[in-house]
Amino acid sequence: MVNQQATLKVIAEQLKISITTVSKALKGYSDVSEKTRKAVIDLAKELQYTPNSFAVNLRTKESKTIGLIIPEVVHHFFSNVINGIIAEAEKNGYLVITLQSNESLELEKKQVDLLINKRVDGIIMSLSNQSNFDSHIKSIINNGIPLVLFDKISKLVNCSKVLIDDQKAAFDAVEHLISKGCKKIAHIRGPINPQNAIDRFLGYKKALEKNNIPFDSKLVYTCTNVTFEEGKQFAKEIIEQHPEVDGIFVITDLVAVGVLAYFNEIQIKVPQQIKIIGFSNWFMSQVITPKLSTVDQPSLEMGEQSFNLLLEEMVHKKNKTAFVPRTVLLKTSVIERDSTQNN
Repeated sequence: MVNQQATLKVIAEQLKISITTVSKALKGYSDVSEKTRKAVIDLAKELQYTPNSFAVNLRTKESKTIGLIIPEVVHHFFSNVINGIIAEAEKNGYLVITLQSNESLELEKKQVDLLINKRVDGIIMSLSNQSNFDSHIKSIINNGIPLVLFDKISKLVNCSKVLIDDQKAAFDAVEHLISKGCKKIAHIRGPINPQNAIDRFLGYKKALEKNNIPFDSKLVYTCTNVTFEEGKQFAKEIIEQHPEVDGIFVITDLVAVGVLAYFNEIQIKVPQQIKIIGFSNWFMSQVITPKLSTVDQPSLEMGEQSFNLLLEEMVHKKNKTAFVPRTVLLKTSVIERDSTQNN
């Protein structure tokens, strides 16, 4: 009996009652006697019955699942965002399908198609470096699926967003270097496309301009994959091509740790000879020597806010009421550590 596939029909036949009565008993309807309800529940447990989720979907028009697509899981920032999203989702009875695009536009498109086909109630995304307002993003909007973009967004997409003011955060980071006496500041920036990389570059330029330091495009180095190895390579190029550089603003801590590692190898003294500031407040920034100054990015809060903004839109959709997309801006702060302290 236990091996028989458990369905409402099987339970009904064994108890010699109707399928409707079984269904009502499992849902706790008051017009089913306590004796019948107990018999149904006991047999359902014995048969290891689980409701057909697709049938539930058809009835409630909700899957109680959301999709989450991120560029990479290994990065401390994204792992914290995931924790924030999952914690809030669980509080509200949602499961999270988490997918990683590996910065691939083609994989991101396949993952969006998968989530649409799975009939998720909403999608949260941080776009891959190549992604913009492409057909797969339009497909989410056209299917009426609530969408929230965070961190790496496209201004062309009319949806809710959770982000920081990257331009101001970068401006503050470069001003911090200038306040420590830096006059020749290089920038290791992110790829050309993502909005956050563009804004951090613009913040770098504005800080130089405000402090009457001439902008020199030769001092800007562009990452392709935003890796530790690129940090080491660009540190080598900066020292060889521009030995007069006395400060470096780096797109993210992972790359900045690569810069520090190279300088440690060739015995360039940080902060005495050159000062470095990263971005995101990755845990490694506190354990490397010297400890890395950085911009604190509230990643856990970004995850929590992203889910709650998505939930707000999903509730509006369920109630068939109008929802106007909103952008939530989270605060950042400069954390001074050893890599920018005065000699």
